[in-house]
Amino acid sequence: MGDTARRLTGLAVATAALAAVATLCTGPSDQGSPPPDFGPAAPVRVAAAGEPSRATAPSPDPSSRGERREPPPERVLVNGVDLDARVRPVGVTGGGSMTVPGDPAVAGWYRFGPAPGSPRGSAVLVGHVDDDTGALGEFAALYDVRPGDRVEVRRAGAGPVAYRVVARATVPKDGLPSSTFRRTGPPVLTLVTCAPPFVPEAGGYQANLVVTAEPLPA
Repeated sequence: MGDTARRLTGLAVATAALAAVATLCTGPSDQGSPPPDFGPAAPVRVAAAGEPSRATAPSPDPSSRGERREPPPERVLVNGVDLDARVRPVGVTGGGSMTVPGDPAVAGWYRFGPAPGSPRGSAVLVGHVDDDTGALGEFAALYDVRPGDRVEVRRAGAGPVAYRVVARATVPKDGLPSSTFRRTGPPVLTLVTCAPPFVPEAGGYQANLVVTAEPLPA
């Protein structure tokens, strides 16, 4: 894992999850700064008056049940930053938030959206930045990715699919754009984890780190 991610060793989260995607990351932190953004700016979601302050994952789409589905992802790797995480499918909580695996070595794939390798839409993978002992999660390596880094997703019963990193942005916990979960449009892989600032009285991390990757030619 790169130098920037290693400096996160002092961070510890009691419950690692994503503020705008699942339950808020909480726990002690050194309140460090997020890494610099690059690539196209991520649109910030602005809540309308009376709208819930926390974005939620979209509900399963009944109209997509008859469509051909890509094989589910089993592992995600970014060799340039030593990211290597197992992947398991996840759904939503009763409150409509996306669930996140408790193990920081495991990423969650939002199974009600596109799978990596799909011809359209945003395939979403989420993971912890660290755990309650201060040990780094695999997705802490996202703090060190660079434009052009190769992301490989290995799939069950099919060949791997490859992407290249094109953007990284830190967005407020309530500002995760709805396009993160889009089911249409050009295919992308979206990787999400928690980001500073950390404000204990506000419940923990106050931002999400979002990395976007585009498919490489097969």
